[in-house]
Amino acid sequence: MTALPSSPAADRNKQPILETLQRVLPERGMALEIASGTGQHATWFAAGLPGWQWQPTDLQASAMATIAAWTEQSGVRNVLPPMRLDVTSAQWPDEGDLFGEAFGETFDAVYCANMLHIAPWTACIGLMQGAARVLTPDGLLVTYGPYLEDGVPTSPGNLAFDESLRDTHPEWGIRQLSAVAAEAKRAGLHLRERHAMPANNLLLVWGREPPAPV
Repeated sequence: MTALPSSPAADRNKQPILETLQRVLPERGMALEIASGTGQHATWFAAGLPGWQWQPTDLQASAMATIAAWTEQSGVRNVLPPMRLDVTSAQWPDEGDLFGEAFGETFDAVYCANMLHIAPWTACIGLMQGAARVLTPDGLLVTYGPYLEDGVPTSPGNLAFDESLRDTHPEWGIRQLSAVAAEAKRAGLHLRERHAMPANNLLLVWGREPPAPV
């Protein structure tokens, strides 16, 4: 088996994320993945969610061959060919047919992991607005990664990670969850579920309707 470019973080977190997706997503649907990177998540989730068809995308043109190679090597048949997508674009994808035109329908889920903290804030705005455009009425946006939360102590590891991100690029950094939620609300999306994950990460589920009061 050929060794492919891989992300150690994606390899570590793919199973915990899959187990959570299996609980929060319906049995079948069409998923759009933003910032697919190597494609490890796409192929792992497609295998674990056989009722779902997975559309991987990434901003980097160089990622297309890696995603395609991971898909071929995995043997899964429910991953579509990768597409280039700029999350900040006013239409998705930013080249060629719009997703709604290409598939005749919108997506039941949009999934995005570990992007918000290694991208400028405009990527968060674009993600929320774009997801609101392409999700079905009952569709869900799922985001994964580290967040800063009001009233919740930040782990020393995440504090150090945040500092290193900001040293790398002034527009990067772990995002305040309240700020992300405010941007989501402007796009008509609301935080419905919060799932604590290993290594001080969160998996967040967003939908068009706010969660019902308890």
